[in-house]
Amino acid sequence: MSNSTNTSTASLSGGTWTLGDLTVTRFGYGAMQLAGPGVMGPPADREGALAVLREAAGLGISHIDTAGAYGPRVTNQLIREALHPYSESLHIVTKVGAVRDQQGGWPTARQPEDLRRAVHENLEDLGLDSLDVVNLRLGDAQGLQPGSLAEPFEALVELQQQGLIRHLGVSNATAEQVAEAQAIAPIVCVQNMYNLAHRQDDELIDELAGQGIAYVPFFPLGGFTPLQSTTLSAVATRLDSTPMAVALAWLLRRSPNILLIPGTSSVAHLRENVAGTRLSLTDEELAELEKIGQ
Repeated sequence: MSNSTNTSTASLSGGTWTLGDLTVTRFGYGAMQLAGPGVMGPPADREGALAVLREAAGLGISHIDTAGAYGPRVTNQLIREALHPYSESLHIVTKVGAVRDQQGGWPTARQPEDLRRAVHENLEDLGLDSLDVVNLRLGDAQGLQPGSLAEPFEALVELQQQGLIRHLGVSNATAEQVAEAQAIAPIVCVQNMYNLAHRQDDELIDELAGQGIAYVPFFPLGGFTPLQSTTLSAVATRLDSTPMAVALAWLLRRSPNILLIPGTSSVAHLRENVAGTRLSLTDEELAELEKIGQ
C-alpha cells in the first residue's frame, strides 16, 4: 500500500452501504480515467496509475468501479497489478454490454455470447474466480434507450447461478428497465448519469432508497461537457474547496443510498475528492445548490 495508509479510514467520510452482502464505502473510485486518451490504450504514466489505485485503497476506499471496455481491458489489468491479492474488504464492480471499436466508439455487445465472453475476460484480467457485482450496461453512447433487457439480463443471471457473479446491477437504465430487471432477479445497484444539473432520476433514487438498493451516479460534474455553474463555483470558493468536492458533498447529502465513483488519474486530485466527503454544507448552501437543477 502507499505511504498514506496511516491516514486510516477515519479520513474517509460518508459512511458505508451494503451491496447485497458486501459492505462498501459510499465514497468509491472510478477507474475509467486510468486508461489512455479517450479511454483507449495504456496510460502515459503507468506508475502514476498504479499509485492512484494504491492510494485509493490506502485511504480506505473499498469500492472500485471498472469495466472491461476501458482500454479495452487496460484498467482491469492495472487494478490487478496494483492491488492483487485483494484485501477482503475491497470490492470491485464491473460492467458489461459495450465494447470498443478501432475508432474508439462504444458499440453495444449484449448478445448472450458477448456477455459470457466479457464476464470471463473480467475474471481473467482482474484475477478473480467470481465477480462481486456486474452491471448490465444498457442504452448506447448517446444515453438511455427504451426496450426490454430480458435476454441479456437473463444471460447474466445464468452466469450468476454458475457462481461467476455474486450480485447484479444495471447501468444507463430507464426506470422501466430497472423494474423489468427486478422482476427477473434481485439487483443491488443502478448506475446512471446524475448530478446537480441533471436531476431526471430524483424519483427513482428515492424509490431505490426505500428498497435498500444503491444508486451510483456517474459524471458528477457533467462528464465530457463539464457543468458550468457560477453558483457551484461561488459555493466552492466560499468553502475554500473545489467545485468537484462540493458536487460530491451534495450527492452524499442527497440520499443515503447514493454511492460515489469519481475518477481521476492523479493522486492529488484523488485526495481533493476525498476531502469533499468531509465538507459540511449548510441548509443555505444546499438550497443554493438545489436551484442549479431547477
